[in-house]
Amino acid sequence: MENKEFSYKGLVVNGFLALLVLLAILACAILLLVPGESVCKVACGIAFLLLFIFGCSGFIKLEPNEACVLVFFGKYKGTFSKTGFYWVSFLLSKKKVSLRARNLNPEPIKVNDKAGNPVMIGMVLVWKLQDTYKALFEIDSQSLAAPGAQGGSVSRGLAKAFENFVRVQSDAALRQVAGCYAYDNADHADELTLRSNAEEINERLEKTLNERLSMAGMHIIEARINYLAYAPEIAAVMLRRQQADAIIAAREKIVDGAVSMVKMALDKLKDQGVVDLNEERKAAMVSNLLVVLCGDEPAQPVVNSGSN
Repeated sequence: MENKEFSYKGLVVNGFLALLVLLAILACAILLLVPGESVCKVACGIAFLLLFIFGCSGFIKLEPNEACVLVFFGKYKGTFSKTGFYWVSFLLSKKKVSLRARNLNPEPIKVNDKAGNPVMIGMVLVWKLQDTYKALFEIDSQSLAAPGAQGGSVSRGLAKAFENFVRVQSDAALRQVAGCYAYDNADHADELTLRSNAEEINERLEKTLNERLSMAGMHIIEARINYLAYAPEIAAVMLRRQQADAIIAAREKIVDGAVSMVKMALDKLKDQGVVDLNEERKAAMVSNLLVVLCGDEPAQPVVNSGSN
C-alpha cells in the first residue's frame, strides 16, 4: 500500500516567540478598548482581541515519540513530529497521536486446532503506530473515538480506538494461526505443533498480524503465545491420553532393558559353564526373569529343590 504520510512543510514558529507576539497583541487590544476611544480604535481592539483568542489555538507541544497530524478544512497537510513547543496556523485542525510502543495482553480465547480439538490460547504483543495518515484516514478511528471531545480527550479517544482495532485484528490472526497447527504431535511427529514449536508459531503470528495491521499504519514489534491449554471439556481426556503415552513409552524402555539383561544372563551362564540349560529350562528362565524385571509388584521367590 502506498505511503501517503509526509512531514508538514508550512509555517512553524517557535512557541515562546509566538507567545510573546500574542501577548503584545493582547496588550494592544486592551489599550485600544479603553472607553472613550473612537469607533475605529475600538474595532481594531476587537480585531486584535479576536486574533489573540484564535492565535492561542495554534500552539503545539510535543514530547519524544509523539506526532501531530495537521488538517486544513479536511485536507491533509502533513504530520508534524518535531519535539518541543511550537506555533502553527490556527486554521489547521490538530490531532495528536502517540508513536510509543504499547502492550496488549488480551484474555485467552477458545479455538479449534488443526485436529479439531478445542484449545485455550492467549498471546501478548507489543505494537506501535508507524504511519499516522493510515491510522487516521484509512480506518474509521476518528468516529470510534469520543465524538465532540476536545484536546487531550481526542488523543485518549484515538488511542482507545487504535487499541480496539489491534485487539480485534489480533483475535482474528490468533484464530487463523492456531487453526493451522495441532496442539501436539501425538499422531504426526514431523509436523509443527503449538506446544513444541513456539518460535516458529510466534514468527508466523507476528507476520500475520503485520499483514493485517499494515492497512492501519500499525507495526507489531513482538507477538508471543503466552498461554496454551486444552479446553476444560476435553482436558481430562487429553491428560489420560498423555499419561497412557507416557506409560507405553516407559514400558517399551523397560522391556528393551529386560530383554538385554536376560540375554546377558544367558550368555554369561553359558560362557562360564555355571549350569547347562536345555531349551525348555532356558524358556522357563527367560519367562521368570521377564516377569521379575517387567512386573510392577515385587517378585515372590520360589525355592526350587530340584526335579526327579
